[in-house]
Amino acid sequence: MIGRVVADRYELSTVIGQGGMGQVWTAYDGRLDRRVAVKLLRPDRMAAATAAGEMRRRFVRECRVTAQVSHPGLVTVHDAGNDGDDLFLVMQYVEGADLADHLAEHEPYPWQWAVCVAAQLCGVLAAVHAVPIVHRDLKPRNVMVKPDGTLTVLDLGVASVIDTDTTRLTHTGSPIGSPAYMAPEQAMGGAVGPYTDLYALGVLTHELLSGNVPFAGSTALGVLHRHLYEPPLPIRRLRPEVPEPLEALVLRLLAKDPQHRPSGAHEVYEALAPLLPVRGPSNGPLDPTRPFLRPFAPWPDRTPAPPAAVTSPPPPRLDVAAAVDEVKRLLGEGSITQAVDTLGSILPAAAAEHGEHSPVVRILRKQYATTLLDDGQYRRALPELRRLADDRTAEAGPADAQTLQFRYDAAHCLEQLGETAAALAEYRAILAHYPNEQPGSPGQARAFDLRHRIGNLMLATGDHTAAQRHLQGLLLDSERAYGPYHQLPAELRRALSRQQQFHGPQHGHATGPPR
Repeated sequence: MIGRVVADRYELSTVIGQGGMGQVWTAYDGRLDRRVAVKLLRPDRMAAATAAGEMRRRFVRECRVTAQVSHPGLVTVHDAGNDGDDLFLVMQYVEGADLADHLAEHEPYPWQWAVCVAAQLCGVLAAVHAVPIVHRDLKPRNVMVKPDGTLTVLDLGVASVIDTDTTRLTHTGSPIGSPAYMAPEQAMGGAVGPYTDLYALGVLTHELLSGNVPFAGSTALGVLHRHLYEPPLPIRRLRPEVPEPLEALVLRLLAKDPQHRPSGAHEVYEALAPLLPVRGPSNGPLDPTRPFLRPFAPWPDRTPAPPAAVTSPPPPRLDVAAAVDEVKRLLGEGSITQAVDTLGSILPAAAAEHGEHSPVVRILRKQYATTLLDDGQYRRALPELRRLADDRTAEAGPADAQTLQFRYDAAHCLEQLGETAAALAEYRAILAHYPNEQPGSPGQARAFDLRHRIGNLMLATGDHTAAQRHLQGLLLDSERAYGPYHQLPAELRRALSRQQQFHGPQHGHATGPPR
């Protein structure tokens, strides 16, 4: 492998990391004459149920979304694609030590250092969650401490590609990620969101302060069981010098119910801010107190005021047909971000020329929302989808198929943004329009999909008993419709089996052939 040239450009040099799904190499970028890090992933080792072509498509899409996040605490993504059977991700090469080694070399870790690490990670998570992206695998091995004391978070976006079942467990039950840092809703197969990363931040901070993760065990299943049922040991019982507010914050981050955790990374940062060190001498290289007082605070969580109106000449007449052709060309080339920008720029001019409710503008707005959705820009897509849903409801009624599709896409945005309660309510409201669908019809497939999403979101809210009953009902109905060997019943049986391992059987049981 040494000397292999990936994508006719990156010459591999030294292995610096290795796991079950691939390797990380230092490499030489022959085109730009620089050292980079190259991660090679094997699709056949990630998810046996997912076709390699689909895995490649998702991988490139996630890397593109990841590349939209600009923050000094995130590793820069330079390139991504596939080379033969391997997927590759080319990243900035980061000098320093990973946080696990840093902890081992400085144990016991000064609590002031732990505060500075957590605060810097809050700045990164705030930027990531605003996209929105959920890291899903935040742990010390994925955090680098650079010589100037600043932190760089690695592997953003890769986890969500590997994590096709949201549970971070393969079909064999082996952990893909790290059970020690896994939130209860993630372990149970529920929907994940920013609150999932906050739990991992709590585990990481607890480990820095105590020297060990709060929940350990000899098996992955045992560790996940402890995440679900055991309370974490308060830090001050181990280290009385740790401030009480820091102990209270860690316990909040480790709440079993996501709704009992802090509302977001901004809130966590503000709780840490009074504990940050004031200016003073540094303790040398790899000191995480160095970047402070506040340069790594999260960006303000508010929308800038619009600029004052200015008098300008009327815009030139818009050639809508030419603009649409340009968007089609960009989409055909895979330049989704450019297509989004083009659509966003022509919509106001089209509305001014043809009227907001004209067919031309509606077509453009629908394409804009769809493209935003495809590009993973859920925060920008949501208001467009809601507007389309309202307009279509006024025109064709609330039960119209297109109305329901707009609402479904909007609910999906809410789910991705971590608005679990709102997404759950919207999915349930949409499901009410599919009461008695004919077997094998598209309506029945949509109803099953809605019920599946509702069950996963119920798990995410910690309502495990009700979620298990809900998914058992869906399993019975999907087996009647599709037979026991269809993908949906098979997936539901695996999910219910996992839940029963933790909680025991509720009323009823998972049916179907043995696995």
